[in-house]
This record gives sequence, structure tokens and C-alpha cells, in this order.
Amino acid sequence: MLNHRTADDISYKSLDTTGLRDRFLLQDLFTEGQLQLVYTDLDRAIVGSAVPTLDTLTLSAAEALRAEYFCERRELGVINLGATGSITVDGESYQLSHTECLYIGRGSKEISFTSADAAEPAQFYLLSYPAHTDYPTAHAKIEDANKLELGSKAEANERHLYQYIHENGIQSCQLVMGFTILQPGSIWNTMPPHTHDRRSEVYAYFDVENDHRIAHFMGHPDETRVLWMSEKDIALSPSWSIHCGAGTGSYSFVWGMGGENQRFDDMDGFPLSTLK
Repeated sequence: MLNHRTADDISYKSLDTTGLRDRFLLQDLFTEGQLQLVYTDLDRAIVGSAVPTLDTLTLSAAEALRAEYFCERRELGVINLGATGSITVDGESYQLSHTECLYIGRGSKEISFTSADAAEPAQFYLLSYPAHTDYPTAHAKIEDANKLELGSKAEANERHLYQYIHENGIQSCQLVMGFTILQPGSIWNTMPPHTHDRRSEVYAYFDVENDHRIAHFMGHPDETRVLWMSEKDIALSPSWSIHCGAGTGSYSFVWGMGGENQRFDDMDGFPLSTLK
């Protein structure tokens, strides 16, 4: 497990492009036949992936966690960004199709991942935060998600947001998780931008075609920075940073948060006139 540290809201201003990408961008996590984990300093989040092919991949506790098993003191959210696969939790198997979600509660000991077809593997995206109590493991399909229709064609930010793990959906300690699909002709996500001082956020972009890119904006509203991102790239967004993006073509992204609360509307928005 890689230990990854971001920069604070003062030192990030002095970073060049390489430094910015080193601190706030995760790449190359989705490798066939591997399970990869990154421990970050954003609310002690762990970001990872599991892409099983011929062999089953098993989630174990890295030495850095000082735990007997991964979910001893943690909860885990998983969204499948690939073909159909299965996750087995303490002997019970859950089949996940593309964009389906599984919440795995604290206390779950044995967790493993398989693909239905090794030639077209599942691509499980993992996001974990510390947990203070147990909630049951729960599987949700896209029709189970709470769907929000946001934005407008006129502002080029029409998007459909699917909430899986949230205060009125799958119950968790602090993890909030779902995904967003931009509608045809729209390019802007999370616009107007905002921060939420009580929660950090992680963005995982997917369904981005090879010759297209996402411009992910971050930083203080009056001193923004941009990360150019591609398929399956992941942006780490501290609580002090705005987070919004625009694509050169169609795309989707998984969003996930952890922190003090799970209120979707707990955010501080900024008028576009304040952006610099």
C-alpha cells in the first residue's frame, strides 16, 4: 500500500505542474490482475482498485493499518467501473454489473474479488474511511440509487447524479458515495464550484475516450489550479479546495466523501465572478 500525502492550502500555491500532480492526482491504479491501495492524509481515506482476471484477488490489511483485517476499523465502498464481477464478503457473494455499488461495513473479515470473464474483467473502484460502528453490507443497482437531475443545457452542465451511500440511502458511518453522468452536449461538472470544510472528496473519472481529457479545477476560488486528467485518473480534493471540471468529450465520474457529516447540501458555493 502506497502512503500518499497531499499539500496544505498554503504550500500548494508554490507547486509547479509536476508537484501539483504528484500531490493531488492518482494514476495507473487499474492494472489487470492486481489489487492496489493508496493511503492518503485526507481524512485517512484509502483509495484503491481491484481488477481480477484469472485469479481471485483478496483484500488484506497492510502492515501500515496495524489491523488484523482491512475492515477491522474501516468501512468500504466499491463501484464497478468494468464488466461484470463478484465480491465475496465473509462467504456471501454479490454480483456487480457496470456502475453497481457495494457497501462493506466495519467488521467484515474476508473480502475477495473475481471477474465473470477474465478477458473482460471487472474494474472495482475502492474507497474506504475509518468507521466508528458497524453497518450491514449492502448491494445497490443503478435503479436503487437516488437520482438527481442537475444543471441545464443552457449552462452546459446538465448531469444526472446517482446517490448510493448517503444519509437517505445505504447507511454508513461517514462514507458518502455515488456517480455522475454528464448529458450529451454538457461539459461542466460541479458547476458552480463549492467547498465543504467538513469533508474531503475524491473524484474518479471514467468513460473518458482515449483522445479526450478532463480539466479538473482545484484550489482556492481566487487562486485556482488545473489538473489535466484522462480515463480512470483520480483527483484528491481537500476540504479547503474547490472541485469542478470540464471535459473535451463525454465522461462520467465517481464521487466519494468522508468527514464530519453526510449532508449533501453542506457546502459553501462561490459565484463564478469570484473565480480567478
